[in-house]
Parts: sequence; structure tokens; C-alpha cells
Amino acid sequence: MNYIYIGDIVNTHGIKGEVKILSHFKYKSNVFIKGTSLYIGSDKVKLIISSYRHHKVFDMVTFVGINDINDVLKYKGEPVYIDKNEVHIDGVLNEDLIDMSVYGNDSFIGHVTDILNNGLYDILVVDGNSRSLIPNIDEFVLNIDVEGKRIDINMMEGLVNENWYIDNISTYVWWSIFWVNN
Repeated sequence: MNYIYIGDIVNTHGIKGEVKILSHFKYKSNVFIKGTSLYIGSDKVKLIISSYRHHKVFDMVTFVGINDINDVLKYKGEPVYIDKNEVHIDGVLNEDLIDMSVYGNDSFIGHVTDILNNGLYDILVVDGNSRSLIPNIDEFVLNIDVEGKRIDINMMEGLVNENWYIDNISTYVWWSIFWVNN
């Protein structure tokens, strides 16, 4: 099975076994559907969605066969996963972007090592000769080739910090000199 993390059960709601899931997964509409299987915790306990509703920033879910708060308390604080093979998703998952090669103007910049979320959009962490943070939005990311494991970006001045190591070493040397002299 190919599990994908989609969020955490942060609390219960009411006494009838409803849970609050905090999720920033961008394909929620494909996941939070009656009958979809969710896998809870490190043991990946399979639970099937009985009902779903959105409330404030939470995804409120009840599960088939669970009608009491005492049955879901054990899942509070646990991560929630889906099986990639069970859910149809039209788009590229963040997990698919990890280890992809990033190119700007056909020159290699580095590989995607992590993906951050700032609340508005995803940010690709690209490590090569330097570490660059590239917003995963149409203005910067021109093309994503999943089969070729390649991402083409729009190179703008300052987007890729070619002098990252030099800047950090210069700052370190300056602070070392300042510290010794004071």
C-alpha cells in the first residue's frame, strides 16, 4: 500500500463519535467522501467515512460502526492517511515532487528535498549548489513532468540564491570577528 499523510485528528466533537481532522491536503474533495477509507495512526487502522462536513478550519468526520465518543478518543492526536491506490486524484501530489530535478532556463538548479506550506501555497525546498525556496505557483513553476521527474521554473533575479554559502560564511566570519573584538 502507498500511504499518503493528509492530516491529524486533533479532537473529538460531541458524544456520537465525530472527530475533527486538521488537514492542509489540497485534494480534500476527492478524499472526504462517504465510503472512502482512511488509515489512522502508526498502525494504519482502516476506518470508513460515514459522514463528512466542513466546520471552520476542520474536516468533521464520522466513521462506519462508530457511534460513541469513547470509541474515537484513542485516535485523538493520531495522523490520518489515505491509500494512494484507492483514491482518484487529478493532479500532482506533493509526495511526487520530492527528489525531482529542478531546472531554470535549461540549467540544473538542484533537487526538491522538502515541501513547506505557508498557508497560501506550497514552497519547494530545492538543494543544489545552494538552498532555494521556490513558490509552487504558476508564476514560478512552468512545467512539472512527473514521468521525467523534472520541474522547469521561471528564472527571476533573486529567486535562486547562488551566493548562499558565501553569504552565510561572510556572516559567520563577521560575527566571529565582532565577538572576539568585543
